[in-house]
Amino acid sequence: MKPFEFENEIDIAWCPGCGNYSIRKALIRALQELEADPLHTVLVSGIGQAAKMPQYVNCHFFNGLHGRGLPVAVSVKACNPHLTVIAEGGDGDMYGEGGNHFIHNIRRNPDITHLVHNNMIYGLTKGQASPTSQKGFVTNVQVDGVINQPFNPLAVALSLGATFIARAFSGDIDQLTDIIKAAVKHKGYALIDIFQPCVTFNKTNNFAWYKENTYSLDSHYDSSDKENAAKKVMETEKYPLGIIYRENGVKTFVEKINIYQDNKQPIVCRNRDLGKVNQLIND
Repeated sequence: MKPFEFENEIDIAWCPGCGNYSIRKALIRALQELEADPLHTVLVSGIGQAAKMPQYVNCHFFNGLHGRGLPVAVSVKACNPHLTVIAEGGDGDMYGEGGNHFIHNIRRNPDITHLVHNNMIYGLTKGQASPTSQKGFVTNVQVDGVINQPFNPLAVALSLGATFIARAFSGDIDQLTDIIKAAVKHKGYALIDIFQPCVTFNKTNNFAWYKENTYSLDSHYDSSDKENAAKKVMETEKYPLGIIYRENGVKTFVEKINIYQDNKQPIVCRNRDLGKVNQLIND
């Protein structure tokens, strides 16, 4: 792999017009602008359309079980904290099947970036309602419409002490790129809930709907104000886009469990020559 080269020439199995393409473009651009090294970058996912992302980016990756991307990502980071680790998946994968991991790994504050492609539907398994589908939304399974209130991941994350909370829209690649860069640089758990259209199964929450029902936080917004952030994450008439909350200086999972103790090398490199390990990776 070439340094900073994250483009991967491979057939992509997403529908034409899918928001995943824009998210991929923003992710690759962010990693390149950060001068991240593909050799020391790991994408981890579960199962779903969004969870295919690691296969379409030129770096190390791990595809796990449905809803199980986060525990693998946290384990990878704990074993080698020098790596840039990004967990990626859809709203069903991360908030539905993976909801328990979502809740408890926020409490741990692992130093990872968490990208959730939120299209308010299950896009791989033919269009049933997801945890974020809006009340009244009709599908081939929910023929009378969704009866539950949608899951609010940002409110849950804030209440559990997440140190970086953001929302973005795949239709604004520049803003999404900047938010991903900020999340990767953040020391601690960083959640980005990304609105994206599913052009095949969700004809309601389409590109135009997201444009009409979102707004960007202005340049004077104070992302360190937790009380104000609590109000922002509850807004649903129009959804705010940007970094809603950020807190620095909180100990990460690795720091709290003192995984290194007196040994400064990652677990994977203990009792080995670190130079030789890096050489093996580069070869």
